[in-house]
Amino acid sequence: MAGGDTMTRYARQICLPEVGNAGQTAIQAAHVLVVGVGGLGAPVLQYLVAAGVGRLTLVDGDVVSLSNLHRQTLFREADVGKAKAVVAARTLRALNNDCAIEAIEIALDPSNAMNLVEQSTLVLDCADSFATSYILSDTCKALGVPLISASVLGLAGYVGGFCQAAPSLRAVFPDLPDRAATCATAGVMGPVVGMIGAAQAQMALAYMIGQTPSPLGQLIRFDMKTFRSSGFRFDTAPDPAADLTFIAVSEVTGHDFVLELRDANEAITPVTIDAQRLTVAQFADQRPTPAADQRAVFACRSGLRAWQAATHLRSYWDGDITLIAMGDTPSTER
Repeated sequence: MAGGDTMTRYARQICLPEVGNAGQTAIQAAHVLVVGVGGLGAPVLQYLVAAGVGRLTLVDGDVVSLSNLHRQTLFREADVGKAKAVVAARTLRALNNDCAIEAIEIALDPSNAMNLVEQSTLVLDCADSFATSYILSDTCKALGVPLISASVLGLAGYVGGFCQAAPSLRAVFPDLPDRAATCATAGVMGPVVGMIGAAQAQMALAYMIGQTPSPLGQLIRFDMKTFRSSGFRFDTAPDPAADLTFIAVSEVTGHDFVLELRDANEAITPVTIDAQRLTVAQFADQRPTPAADQRAVFACRSGLRAWQAATHLRSYWDGDITLIAMGDTPSTER
């Protein structure tokens, strides 16, 4: 696009003193990794592409389902069954052909996170999966890359800026929730997702233009049941060491002490052929213990049961413990 056209297209943001020509140049120079192309990803991607972000990498291994359409506004009925990343990229290119958009049809996991994050100026966590959030936070912290992470359920949610110049996600959320609620099981309102996704996009742009105060170290909560919002800064929050971390299935070795927390109805094939199958309650009751030179590996669908069982083990064993989130969500829960 010619320089004059660029000035016209982005004129309404360039005229802001917080943006100007320097800010627009920074936006166009950015490479943003967006993990999750669903309800949060839809407003995030549309606003970032419209603002002129130079390069976007979209990571999502899911396909469009009918139950997505009330909140995932990048998709249409004709897209049901198609790859979300591919459909989104096609739609976004039609919005702004200046943006280089790459669609990657895989789920983010510990085996690919490092390579994807290290190529990026900024990472946006739109997956609404706590396993993905912790994987991204640990990776971004290690590489010094900023992370804007958001989550929404029901009528409420939050968005925050983590890593690089701010503490990681673990500083604000050191523990996982007691139970795993999803949009499928607990429900969610589309406009609430849109609000939080828009705030996430704005925090991302604020980082790119160097806005003060920085969005890094800031968390904002929205509760549309009570019509209230709140926020706080956590710049000085202690950043705990990442004790319980996630690994990929490919990283499991034959010497590991592996616990499969999914039953046979949930997963016919365990995470490894040698894995023991126990529920979290059975594990807490039986208290099996790895050998001193073994690594404990706990696997479940979302990572929550793995975290709970690992917490039990940590209370009486100080060896190496890792988690696996298989992420094999049934299509009816997507």
